[in-house]
Amino acid sequence: MADKFDVIVIGAGPGGYVSAIRAAQMGLKAAVVEKWISEDGKPVFGGTCLNVGCIPSKALLEASHKFVEAKHDFDGMGIQAGDVSMDVKKMMARKDTIVKNLTGGVAGLLKGNGVTAIQGTGKVVSSKQVEVTDQDGKATTYDADNIVVAAGSVPVEIPPTPLVDGMVVNSTGALEFQETPKRLGVIGAGIIGLELGSVWNRLGSEVTVLEAMDDFLPMVDGAIAKETQKLLKKQGLDIKLGARVTGSEVKGEEVVVKYTDAKGEQEVTFDKLIVCVGRKPYTEGVIAEGVGIETDQRGFIQVDDQCRTSVPSVYAIGDCVRGPMLAHKASEEGVMVADIIAGHKAEMNYDAIPNVIYTFPEVAWVGLTEQEAKAKGIEVKTGSFPFAASGRAMANNATEGQAKIIADAETDRVLGMHIVGQHAGEMVAQGVIALEFGSSAEDLALTCYAHPTMSEAVHEAALAVEGHAIHMVNRKKK
Repeated sequence: MADKFDVIVIGAGPGGYVSAIRAAQMGLKAAVVEKWISEDGKPVFGGTCLNVGCIPSKALLEASHKFVEAKHDFDGMGIQAGDVSMDVKKMMARKDTIVKNLTGGVAGLLKGNGVTAIQGTGKVVSSKQVEVTDQDGKATTYDADNIVVAAGSVPVEIPPTPLVDGMVVNSTGALEFQETPKRLGVIGAGIIGLELGSVWNRLGSEVTVLEAMDDFLPMVDGAIAKETQKLLKKQGLDIKLGARVTGSEVKGEEVVVKYTDAKGEQEVTFDKLIVCVGRKPYTEGVIAEGVGIETDQRGFIQVDDQCRTSVPSVYAIGDCVRGPMLAHKASEEGVMVADIIAGHKAEMNYDAIPNVIYTFPEVAWVGLTEQEAKAKGIEVKTGSFPFAASGRAMANNATEGQAKIIADAETDRVLGMHIVGQHAGEMVAQGVIALEFGSSAEDLALTCYAHPTMSEAVHEAALAVEGHAIHMVNRKKK
């Protein structure tokens, strides 16, 4: 008879493996089920994020950015680097090594914390049972007092652009190019599309991004989105808004894409096409019929604020439930659920989840945009500060962008922080902490920041909320 566990987690991505480890730390007997296997038949942990998402894309973004710096920016700093070239295959090999090291590290963490790793495809067959089918088709049923579904998500495919191996690819395939395409098409100007488009644009591709929506980055504060679009256009990304793709056809070594925009029907030819139109929950086949776990029409598992499903003792976290599809959101939900199962009171602040786009400069935000706040009927006051006035930004050759803070006009409470600039993803943590602790803009303004740092722009933006920024002319009067 198979072992019985206190907790079985289905999926070993950043939500699942973290939840299993936390459960084990709480003294629970925990197991994690993962169907992904390597070429040598061993389980591969880390899910999309570590294997074909966050980590490998950041490795390519960092390498390509350093290449651009060496090619275009070093000379202005007095560094004579000579002719600079990129070995794409070597860049990809480095990416693969980083992924292998990290996924191996997760395996070590699971083992070190006493979590049982079960290889196979997991399915919830009752409120207390998980059926796991291995690669040979053998099914084993495990009993568990609690079950956590952390099955993740997969890229959305659209009928007009069916995938064609090596030619029309999704975000996973875009991480495997072995040479730089001369003409690259990207469908979708979201986070993934902009990041992957940036990688290959830096390496010499002529990149065209086709976005069906008329607005650029609508989830970002309007002023930050407008500046980001301008900066990416300056770098060479051709972003076409209101461009609805109607079809694609592979002709020899080219991909012909048809789309419609305000001017009518258009046609453009690429050497490669990346489809980045979002992700959908991976829940099909994860829950047996009759279990009673509710899903919506898009496949998301219905949960409450503490990730409980409609079936007692079964939880669901990460990309397969509501909320942003972010690795850190999934991890925090995993910790919350493990703590609840262990008998602790735990909750998560969904209003303080940071978002980052790892272009250069980075774009990061947390909380409300100015537009969202006003739509809610909240009167706001804002403060902004440009990195062009930052001493550290000048020294770093990174003067593009700005930091912006949105505060409640009546209470001064920080409602949101939006940044476009170098290291924005690191700086936005200050906004997360401010929201978590209910800080006022004045709290940030009264904080002593180290000089010179990029974060001083956040300090000055907080001062600017009341018109007291020191290093720029203030428009607000007392």
